[in-house]
Amino acid sequence: MTPVTPDTELTLVFQNQRAVVSPWGASLRRYLCLDTDGREIDIVWGYSGGGGKRGGQGDVLIPFAGRIGHGRYSFDGQAFQLECNDKEGPNAIHGFVRSLPWQVQEVDATHVTFAVRLSAATYANRGYPFSLDVAVTYQLDRQGLSCVFLVRNVGDHPAPIGVGFHPYFTVGTTMIDEAEVRIPAAGYLEFNEQLVPTGKICSVTGTPWDYRRFRTIAQQRFNHCYVNVERDPQGIATATLRHPTSGRIIDVVMDSAFSALVVYTGDAIADAPRAAFAIEPMTCASDAFNHPEWGLKRLVPGETFSGSYAIQHRTMERNDSITAPTGKRFE
Repeated sequence: MTPVTPDTELTLVFQNQRAVVSPWGASLRRYLCLDTDGREIDIVWGYSGGGGKRGGQGDVLIPFAGRIGHGRYSFDGQAFQLECNDKEGPNAIHGFVRSLPWQVQEVDATHVTFAVRLSAATYANRGYPFSLDVAVTYQLDRQGLSCVFLVRNVGDHPAPIGVGFHPYFTVGTTMIDEAEVRIPAAGYLEFNEQLVPTGKICSVTGTPWDYRRFRTIAQQRFNHCYVNVERDPQGIATATLRHPTSGRIIDVVMDSAFSALVVYTGDAIADAPRAAFAIEPMTCASDAFNHPEWGLKRLVPGETFSGSYAIQHRTMERNDSITAPTGKRFE
């Protein structure tokens, strides 16, 4: 078998959609559609080759997403110290799996499953003495691109688990300022200067951060973790990015496994600030290892934890009705 490297990529195709994924970190690298003229339209702001990644594009974030202040946490009465690998300050950030080679378990034209094992023997000295089997599946179909995760505790002790994903989105604007966004959440975490939660949850009501109805992003500098997510009767939460001028709309549809989402305007990306908008589905809030009431999953030996989110591209007609994506097919 050919060794997996940061440059290893696989392409999935379904009708007018194409997705590029990699077993290096199980990353989502590109997602495109063909328009009626046969032109490729980027849905995900992506990259090609391992050296092309900027700002965590398309990363999978396991066993924790977001920051853990100073890399310290306690679980079941025991204190742990993670590596501090955050450029914004002395914190741990975004787990371990985004820089690991995953195995390709299943693959065909429209879907692929990647798998990796985190072993307590490997990560105990890095502050995470727990063993997990992790699988991520990408699937293209008529609805769009879906991503399903499954985490199984294969160790001897309960394990703290958080799962997140880090896609950026574009609706064809040069700067994301021109786009509008709807964020279905009633609260957000207060962060300190090092972007670590203080422990306070703020209501969005009456603040500049209330995007429960569509508002233009404009000059807002988002790097926020939203909580108290609002859902439909089926338990689904949908965040939406759109550009009324072009009529392009992207929905990020999350099932009940996801209790938080981070949104980010990419201001710190040196060569492409504010080029795209990150909408990051997360099963728990940032620093939930120190605030388990924020959605941290306690996974006992033999137990599995799973969930899914989907990316759906739509177009807005002049009468404001929404239609499914149309276009030519990839051959």
